[in-house]
Amino acid sequence: MIETYAAPGHLARAAAEATAGALAAAISERGRASLVGTGGRSPAPVYDLLAANDVLAWDKVAVTLSDDRFVPPDSPDSNERLVRERLLVGAAARAAFIPISVPAASVEAAAEAVEVGVRALAPYDVMLLGMGDDGHVASLIPGSPVLDQGMDPAGTRFCLGIPAGVGSPPLARVTMTMPALLQARLILVLIAGEVKKHVVEGRSGLPVHALLDQARAPVRILWTP
Repeated sequence: MIETYAAPGHLARAAAEATAGALAAAISERGRASLVGTGGRSPAPVYDLLAANDVLAWDKVAVTLSDDRFVPPDSPDSNERLVRERLLVGAAARAAFIPISVPAASVEAAAEAVEVGVRALAPYDVMLLGMGDDGHVASLIPGSPVLDQGMDPAGTRFCLGIPAGVGSPPLARVTMTMPALLQARLILVLIAGEVKKHVVEGRSGLPVHALLDQARAPVRILWTP
């Protein structure tokens, strides 16, 4: 199940090729495509490669995020900032961007404000996800007071506010729920290091295992030492 790549650059190229291929196929079949990005170190080089792809019809692509911190978009902690600086440049600057976190009176209000826009992009043609050492995906973080709501397979919400106090850094966040993540036609989970490989292989009921143990959305795990 785990695809092994000898170096981070090899993983980035494989992820970028899979992403571009899925987006191009969607545009060919349906005239438009949607990409769900993620934060962290692993996707940044993937974004660089995608941004240099001047063959893809980026004006037909909409981009959102699986989660983001409840911070201003120019904050160093913002996933939106990462996407704008590393993906939505060059050829890819023509893509539309739909935020998953916006200024609001509370993180719960922010989640409600973005719900319609994020939901409208589904089903998502390709989704990039990272994973924490604690087995979290998006911001479905073990120990969160709303984790059960976010993981509920019968839940109807696509976006959920996560109060501050969990995660690293322990900032408030807006995240896609598990039912929303499973709206993807292809999920690429990008991980590095032995610790994360062991977490994936542990199958101990963490959020990442719920993602892997379902049959609705195809999942590929790309790993590099």
